[in-house]
Amino acid sequence: MAHEESQASSATGDDIEYGIDDKPPAGESLLLGVQHYLTMVGANIAVPLLLADAMGMPDDVTVRFIGTFFVVSGIATLAQTTLGNRYPIVQGAPFSMLAPAIAIVGVVSATGGAAWQAKLLALQGAIITAALAEVVIGYLGIVGRLRRYLSPVVIAPTIALIGLSLFGVTQIADATNWWLLGLTVLLIVGFSQYLNASHRAFRLFPVLLGMVTAWLIAATLSVAGVYTAETSGYVDLAQVADAPAVLAIYPLQWGMPEFQLSLAIGMFAGVLASIVESFGDYHAVARIAGHGAPSEKRINHGIGMEGLMNVFSGIMGTGGSTSYSENIGAIGLTGVASRYVIQIGAVAMIVVGYVGYFGQLVATIPDPIVGGLFVAMFGQIVAVGVSNLEYVDLSSSRNTFVVGFALFAGLAIPAYMGGFESAAAFREGMASVSVFEPIVGVSVLGPVLGSRLVADTLFVIGGTGMAVGGIVALVLDNTIAGTPEERGLVAWERITEDESDFRSAWERWRDTGEASEPAD
Repeated sequence: MAHEESQASSATGDDIEYGIDDKPPAGESLLLGVQHYLTMVGANIAVPLLLADAMGMPDDVTVRFIGTFFVVSGIATLAQTTLGNRYPIVQGAPFSMLAPAIAIVGVVSATGGAAWQAKLLALQGAIITAALAEVVIGYLGIVGRLRRYLSPVVIAPTIALIGLSLFGVTQIADATNWWLLGLTVLLIVGFSQYLNASHRAFRLFPVLLGMVTAWLIAATLSVAGVYTAETSGYVDLAQVADAPAVLAIYPLQWGMPEFQLSLAIGMFAGVLASIVESFGDYHAVARIAGHGAPSEKRINHGIGMEGLMNVFSGIMGTGGSTSYSENIGAIGLTGVASRYVIQIGAVAMIVVGYVGYFGQLVATIPDPIVGGLFVAMFGQIVAVGVSNLEYVDLSSSRNTFVVGFALFAGLAIPAYMGGFESAAAFREGMASVSVFEPIVGVSVLGPVLGSRLVADTLFVIGGTGMAVGGIVALVLDNTIAGTPEERGLVAWERITEDESDFRSAWERWRDTGEASEPAD
């Protein structure tokens, strides 16, 4: 547990209805857990759909592919909340690993692998190999050791960019049914902010109530013929009836993964971006749940477990697994930070993954409703990041420069990367760099920057706003002169949990004979 002082010092934690170790009643926990998972349903469906389209996967196989993502998400969440960092963070399909995944699919296609199975098996091998490196990075404590160089000046823009960089997701940027999106926003904001004091249900279930209400309206308009299959917001209930009752999901269901070092190196860039994002997520959830900043030990266990679950996802045949920022925003809206709730929701998602009807029902949620959910929540994540600046001296021009520059870089550089059609196009551009060629007569940087390892790493990390902003802030904050008090390190140390506050599952079993800690 974090220090009592740190919990008292967190204004964010004052609004928590259920703390990390609290266990609400079972029925309430089920609804709360499903609500947490609804916040990430858009991404957990979007990623497999994008991959399935890139691989040319048949429709009947795509349904099973999506179900596998839900099963892996549930199992990975149980593993992380029980054996990993034990924070109430949902694990799911990562966008940070999507770019290298699509690039790998393209490479396999270019080398004659036309069948979707060949592309998927090559992707599985790349994920497993890259994830093994993540396991080593986590359990050797490499990421945790970086914590001593991270002040609130670095953490604030890093977390804020989690939310800021997501404004361009397709459910928002490509929305055409703005009234349904706006209705969803109004419902969620109304329940969580204006009606939360009138009834406990509005305080605990604003996301669930908002999404279900908007879905019922969209479904009614679809049945009445107002919405058609060509209309954004259409709910196709026939898909639910046509879905298989049970999906056969098991390890190595697509065949034995194929391993190629060059593909694994490209995927490792996505893993690095995922690590940076998860690092920010750990600090965000600790902050919003009213706990002290995560200790080095907790961070290491979290990253190590994410690596293990990425290996598992590769064996199961999905596109990876990482911590989800979306459910952190849900904690801010609902005040429910219970680990137990997340675990109950994870079990529900495993069931949903195997039962075709449930999975297809979730898939009928229209993009405008998912977009409205994102609008309501991503701002909450930005606010959590900015709130870390209360520990630093904001009258210091040094601090304001670092934060402002990091935020701008975290938005501008990914926008530049978005101008390239693919990782291959970016590699071609880097190979043509000739800064010193007029002087020395040969291209110096081109061969280096144009290599697959360097170019793919730059493309993936450069396209991840949080990674760019975090790296920029880290470098500037540790190279520009500033006192520990000015940078917020003194106040930061006071709210950071002791290494002894976090005990791994093995340590808890050794000391008490139980794998879990009792509720506070």
